[in-house]
Order: sequence, then structure tokens, then C-alpha cells
Amino acid sequence: MKSIKLALLAATTFLATPAMAAAPADVLSTYGDIAHAKFADSLATAKSLKAAVDKLIAEPSEANLEAARTAWVAARNPYQQTEAYRFGNAIVDDWEGKVNAWPLDEGLIDYVDVSYGDESEENDFYAANVIANPTLKVGGETIDASNITASLLSEKLQEAGEVEANVATGYHAIEFMLWGQDLNGTDKGAGSRPATDFDTANCTGGNCERRAQYLAAATNLLISDLEEMVVAWAPGGAAREDLGGKGEAGGLATILTGMGSLSYGELAGERMKLGLMLHDPEEEHDCFSDNTHMSHYNDVVGIRNVYFGEYKSPLGNDVKGASLADMVAAKDAALAEEMKTKLDATLAAFETMKARAEGGEAYDQMIGEGNAEGNAVVQAAIDALVDQTASIERVVKALELEEIAFEGSDSLDNPSAVFE
Repeated sequence: MKSIKLALLAATTFLATPAMAAAPADVLSTYGDIAHAKFADSLATAKSLKAAVDKLIAEPSEANLEAARTAWVAARNPYQQTEAYRFGNAIVDDWEGKVNAWPLDEGLIDYVDVSYGDESEENDFYAANVIANPTLKVGGETIDASNITASLLSEKLQEAGEVEANVATGYHAIEFMLWGQDLNGTDKGAGSRPATDFDTANCTGGNCERRAQYLAAATNLLISDLEEMVVAWAPGGAAREDLGGKGEAGGLATILTGMGSLSYGELAGERMKLGLMLHDPEEEHDCFSDNTHMSHYNDVVGIRNVYFGEYKSPLGNDVKGASLADMVAAKDAALAEEMKTKLDATLAAFETMKARAEGGEAYDQMIGEGNAEGNAVVQAAIDALVDQTASIERVVKALELEEIAFEGSDSLDNPSAVFE
């Protein structure tokens, strides 16, 4: 992705403003506390997912498969709210690909429909199917996959051949294992993998024991990866230390970098506008489960969390403290009201999209060609994100921070390039 540069004044006068409603150090402390609570909740819900996966593997049934799917959806909610900590925090961004990389070439992992094809010029591992093949011979390389372990997934298969679409770990690999391919295009319906794909006594799809091994390994790896981030955001952890090392101005810039980059280039651009322009369900974030509306909604909630200094935990680990919103209100009351109005408008747009999905029209249907009403709902959400980003830019200026680069997207900045 390219970046859009904001030419801003470098100054630190705000640090000494006596009318400040919240001290920058307290704002950064709240920011760290929220991160720790969110990742702790992500870990706890991932452990609940593991329990459901273990039960599915031990007793393959449609009821246990549905319970595992429900646990996966629940686990996504707190995790997606952490994404506002990306971009500004290198320790999060460098780690994030292990747990939330997408889209993925699912033929690397398991069987796929014939329509998927069996080769790709860009990816030697496109149809490698590790579940069916204990030994992989790809591009002159031989990989021993006789035992499907976390280390095989993370060290040998994740981004194999330096291809980002080779996603072997994280939420989306697990999602594919639980749902299978969504072969409905932009019509109604999600993936429909049967529980018998994990049933060694009544196996469908072949290699049921290895498929269960893969699902277990990927789930265990997700837990260990999330444990790493919980430690990093605990008091005295590496992420807190890195944030503190930036100083107060640098820390505030980190918060705003995450807000602006997620709002604009990542969510409005790469995750939404691109798929809408192409009417392509392959550009849908949670494409196997049709849970995309919730992932997008929780990204928006996460942006609000870091700005207002408040997190409402599904597990009771609530956090509320000094906030960036308090600082802006003390600096420029009109701008504070503007920022709140824009954030509220964005939330309302995503609530409309969420309600539409819950009413029976999934996100991939909304972006389908010819669905004028669904397209308009998605476009309104994109427009709200772009609009709130402009106000985030004004907040950066009001706090007189040094130059910040927000993530951009060709789909917003250079649409013609998308079709080249």
C-alpha cells in the first residue's frame, strides 16, 4: 500500500497547556490498558474456541461443528477491536500477519472445488493440499508434512514461497477448516463443510485424521500467538515499553496513526471499496463464514475505543480512563464535537450494514453486481470512514503533532489502477 502524507506542524506546546482535561501520560496509560484487555479477551475466547474444536474432533457431529463455528465468531469480536493498534505499533503490525492474514489460497490447505483450478502462475503452492499430501514437492523443494504440527504451519507453510496468499495460520485458516469454501459467489449462502470431514469412522473429503490434526494445530497456534501479545501489552511488556519510548507526542501520534490508517486505507479502501468496485466476494474479509459485517463493525468499534478511552468487554474486563477525546475537548471544543459526530455517523452506517446482514443479506451479497441497494449501504459506510478520517487529520493538526503518514489504497486514491 502507498501512504498519504499529512504535512503537519512539529511542536509540543500542547504538553504544557494547563487547561488540558487529561494528561497525555494518562491517555497513553488508558490506551495500553485497553490493548491488554482486548488481547486478553481475544485469548480467552480463543481458548473457548479450542474447547469447541477439541469436542468436534473427539465427537464429529453437525451440532459440535456448529458450536465450533459459533465459538469462532465469538472469538473474532474482541480480536477485530484490536486492529486500531496496528500501523502505529510496529510490534502489533509485524505480528498481525500470523493471526489475521487474508485473503488465502485455500488449496494450499485442503481439497477445493474443481472450479478453483490446480495451478497458478503466481503461487507454486496454490493447490498443494497439505492435508492430502504427507510430502509436498513444490518448486524444487520437498517439505515433510507427515506430521501436521504448529511448527509445520508457521515455519514451512505460512507465506511459503514468499507468497502472501499462502496463509496457513490464524483465524482465516481456522475459518476455512470449519466452513470450507463458499461456492455461492454473491448469491446467498456461506461455506458448508460437513462434520464428517473430521469423522475418521465415516470420512468425507478423505484424510479426516490429518484434517483434524490441521485444525487442532492451527487453533493451538492461535492461542500461543495471542499469548505473545497479551504479554507484550501487560504493564512493563514490550509493547508498552515501545510506546513509552516514543514520548508523549509520539505516543499520541501512534494512537492517531492507528485510527487514521485503519479508517482510510485498510478498512475503507482495501477491505471494502476494492471488493465493491470489483463486485468480488474473494475480497470479502471473512469470506468462508459470511461474518464480514461483524469484522468490519468491530473495527469501527475499536477505533472508537481508543479515541474515547473506553472498552466494554464481553467478558467483564471493562476499561475506562483518560482519553484522546478529553484532550481534544480541552483544546478545541468545536473539533471535539465534530469528531464525535463523525464517529457516531460511521457507527450508524455500520449498524445499518450489520442489521441488513442479520436480516438475511450477507456482505458478499451486498457488494454483488446489480445490487444497487446493497452497494449503496456499503458505499455509505465507506464514505463515513473517509469523512471521519478528514476529522482525524484535523485532530492531529490541533494537537500540533509531527508529520504522520496514514495508510492509503489505490481503490480510493487511484481507482483506475485497480483495473490495470
